[in-house]
Amino acid sequence: MYQVEKAFDRYRQELMEFPGVVGVGIGNKLVRGQDTRRPALVVLVKEKLPLSSLKRGERIPRVLGKAETDVLEVGELRLLGRTDYQRPAQPGMSIGHYRITAGTLGAVVKDRQTQEPLILSNNHVLANITNGHDGRAAIGDPILQPGPYDGGNRDNHVIGYLERFIPLYPEVEEVTCDKALRLERILNAFLQLWRTDYRLTFQKLRATPNRVDAAVARPVKQGAVVPEILELGLVRGVREPQVGMEVVKSGRSSGVTRSKVQVIQATVRVFLDEGLKGIFEDQFITGPLAKPGDSGSLVLDKENYAVGLLFAGSDKTSVSNRISNVLETLQVEF
Repeated sequence: MYQVEKAFDRYRQELMEFPGVVGVGIGNKLVRGQDTRRPALVVLVKEKLPLSSLKRGERIPRVLGKAETDVLEVGELRLLGRTDYQRPAQPGMSIGHYRITAGTLGAVVKDRQTQEPLILSNNHVLANITNGHDGRAAIGDPILQPGPYDGGNRDNHVIGYLERFIPLYPEVEEVTCDKALRLERILNAFLQLWRTDYRLTFQKLRATPNRVDAAVARPVKQGAVVPEILELGLVRGVREPQVGMEVVKSGRSSGVTRSKVQVIQATVRVFLDEGLKGIFEDQFITGPLAKPGDSGSLVLDKENYAVGLLFAGSDKTSVSNRISNVLETLQVEF
């Protein structure tokens, strides 16, 4: 190791001047992808080219001083802005239906039947809080990366199209039944005879709570997204949340944050939109994990097993769907 460190100090600046070199460091020599455990001076290049295409002065010497060298292709290095346009895009970055502000690309999953890759996030991120009959969103709507709030537009930033969603229902819904609407009109006609500044409106209480806030989009092409979550890596599988479990998420607004599960099997009332609240059952509660814009983030345990899909919270707590419910209702898998 001493010889490698000595060569690093002596040749680092010189190597940085070679065409295509983007970095120099210390690591182990790789041979056909296998770690030899021999210390080496590692030269990071944008693209690894065959020796025959390089001029003599552009070739990295096999040995510098008394240290072996190795060449590692790393691509073009750049800042990873969570709210920037990026292709391929990663989970943890800004995304959104063309009519919303912005949320988080949660994960890349597979359709259980076709095995095609799909983008996973919340209904309120990919489908604009729709119940499927309100005109807020429709299958095939464009999904932007980054989301509209972060500069995404339909001309240049479409990353996919809404494939399917689980409807979201408020606790109290507008009445659509013809009989109820007819009775409402009759009663309002009588009401106008003595109180012209009043109007009676029927509302329907929804008996069945929501269970997930989830939707998937179909990428515009293969390679538009990659499954590695920004700063966290690949999902290893699925686990159930447990009280006391340490969890982590990677989101558009607050990046990587960690907390612990505090409550499971929770039923909660959540603000959906101005004037609308929804009841959600079988949720789990953690300490604060998120800020506005982090909705849709995948929640993982400390071993990178998925446990939930974050969708709501406050400055004191975060609320997530159980990931097993999300995968089952959307018919997708990792």
